[in-house]
Amino acid sequence: MKLGLHIADFTFPSGPAGLADDLTRVAVAAEQAGFARVSVMDHVWQISVLGPPEHEMLEAYTTLGYLAARTSRVELLAWVTAVSYREPGLLAKLVSTLDVLSQGRAMLGIGAAWNGDEATGLGLPFPGTAERFERLEETLQICLQMWSDDDGPYQGRHYRLGRTLNVPQPIRRPPILIGGGGEKKTLRLVARYAQACNLFAGPDLERKLDILREHCRTEGRDYDDIEKTVMAPLDPGERGEQIPALLDQLRGLAGLGVAHVHGWVPGVWQTERLELLGKEVVPAAAEM
Repeated sequence: MKLGLHIADFTFPSGPAGLADDLTRVAVAAEQAGFARVSVMDHVWQISVLGPPEHEMLEAYTTLGYLAARTSRVELLAWVTAVSYREPGLLAKLVSTLDVLSQGRAMLGIGAAWNGDEATGLGLPFPGTAERFERLEETLQICLQMWSDDDGPYQGRHYRLGRTLNVPQPIRRPPILIGGGGEKKTLRLVARYAQACNLFAGPDLERKLDILREHCRTEGRDYDDIEKTVMAPLDPGERGEQIPALLDQLRGLAGLGVAHVHGWVPGVWQTERLELLGKEVVPAAAEM
């Protein structure tokens, strides 16, 4: 099992003036601790479970480009891209650029979007749920076409591209992670298009994985080819007092076939908890 760091809160004590330096310290510390991935949210306002909308929030792909220059090993992605916020041809180009400039470390994390308040606030497109899922599938098709040898046109219900030229191509084709546990639509799209799913560490996790297995069977996809990831808090405690409970949780997830646990670390700007995780949790997880 591998661990990843999700940076979901940019309201650090040093304020906006120190944010660039703080992010550098956090990303470098995560890489040195052995984290496999670093992600940021694709939101333009802070989400309510983490703070008021007035808290600091950085644009995802600008931030990932900055982090690409500050790291050398971790994979980088938005967890997850809101499909309606960018036209798919531009999104494919953004992820391609991130991959080239990070020397092959970009992933495409994507989902159907959900935060109507921020979209309305900043005038971003936010159609109804059914249409967003239609756009999600077309976006996946466009990205895969743009990351292939086919630079022909694309004609969909919502998107029409005259020529899907994409130069330079990514160094590696970015793996696709689709976020969400919707049983009829999201997990079907995972089975059809993605290299990874993302679920939450709750009581219905095993059932969600069983449903994904059924979608894979229907789509003719090998279930084992899809990386199972889970979003969960990664808190070792101030002095490591919560590490035993955290390791127990990770063992339980590994027993269900989860290969990557991705989460937020309290007080991450101080980096001490990242160092604790690197010493005691990352090596133990690698053996699970």
